[in-house]
Parts: sequence; C-alpha cells; structure tokens
Amino acid sequence: MAASSRPVTGVAWAVLLLGLWLWGQDTVHGPGGSSAPTHGDIAAVGRPLGVDLPPSRAPLSGAAEPRRLQIPALGIDAPVVPRGLDATGAVDPPPYELPHTVGWYGPGTTTPGAAGPALLVGHVDTETRPAVFYGLSAARPGETVRVTRTDGSVAVFTVDDVRVVPRDAFDPRAVYGPRDPGRAELRLITCGGTFDRTTATYTANVVVSAYLTAAE
Repeated sequence: MAASSRPVTGVAWAVLLLGLWLWGQDTVHGPGGSSAPTHGDIAAVGRPLGVDLPPSRAPLSGAAEPRRLQIPALGIDAPVVPRGLDATGAVDPPPYELPHTVGWYGPGTTTPGAAGPALLVGHVDTETRPAVFYGLSAARPGETVRVTRTDGSVAVFTVDDVRVVPRDAFDPRAVYGPRDPGRAELRLITCGGTFDRTTATYTANVVVSAYLTAAE
C-alpha cells in the first residue's frame, strides 16, 4: 500500500510540565508496523560492570541554544531546532519532512550544558524509512554525545544510562529528574519496543541519559 494511502497517526510526545517534573508518552508514525530497534520491550541496559566513566564537569555559563547533535559511535550528526508544545499539550517534534532533525524542548527544559536535564527528541522512523534516532537504543555507557551551541562552544557529554521504558510503567521522576542535582545532563528520547498496529503506537520509549564531562 502506498504511503499516501496509510492512516495518518503521527508522533505525539505527550510531555506535560508538572512543577520541575515532566511526564512523557509517545504515539508514533510507524513504518508499516515494523519494530523500532530495541533490546526487548522493557529492557534496561543501564551501566554495565567494568565501564569507567569520567567525572562530571561544572555546567557551562550562559544559555546558548543547541544547534547540532553528534553521537559519533552511532553515526548521528544532525541539526537541532527548538520545539514547543502543540495544540494537544504534547511536545511538537520536528516535522516528518525533516526526519533527520532533532528537536530541543526549549520552553520546558534547560539548554544543553546548563545545570539540569535538557530534553532532546527525535523520530525513530517515518512510514517509509529510518529517522534520526533509529539507532539510539544501541548507545552504550561511556560513549560521547557532542552538542554544538549558538555561542560556538561544544558541550561534550558522556552516556551513563540507556533504558527502554514501557509506556505503562513510565516514571517521570526517574526518567526526567536530575540524576545529580547541579549537574548538566541530557535526555535523548525516541520510540522503542514494538509497533502496535491496533493503536498505531510504539510500546515504549528509548531513554538515553548523559552528563557533561568536557567543553570545547
């Protein structure tokens, strides 16, 4: 069946602000019902034993916005655009015409490199092909995430946790809350688990957490 004749389902990042906490849930445009890459619907990769992680760096000064995201180990190199909420109160991801663009939830989270968790979202796929965060679940603790900012600085983060969180067991404090108060952190989020044709949704969220370890 041609893509144009498929039902329109769309990505809805239902991220609602509640004090300092965010509640997340997503509904996704699936590629004909294929599964997003995952390590099991409720896998929690976490931090493997024996992985030495570097110390955190003090947050960067200023509130420069993100302009580019790079995860060299995954081959991700994508522009970042600020996104707000749509009419339903969900975080509005980049349009499907820009499947390889990452969205930064600027109105609700800090700038990457500043103290606190910054939220970056991206599509896992479109109806016809993989999108920017298709391989996100393959991230591993110790890998590098680079965020180029509008002031010319590059905030360098180290991944410390990778989880596939089922939608029906989503804990906003565990996912979006700071792991270490005062530290600059990232949350990279896309869809995971399997695609449910009945509800036109994925069953989980892939959540990659990282913290600031250097600046260039």
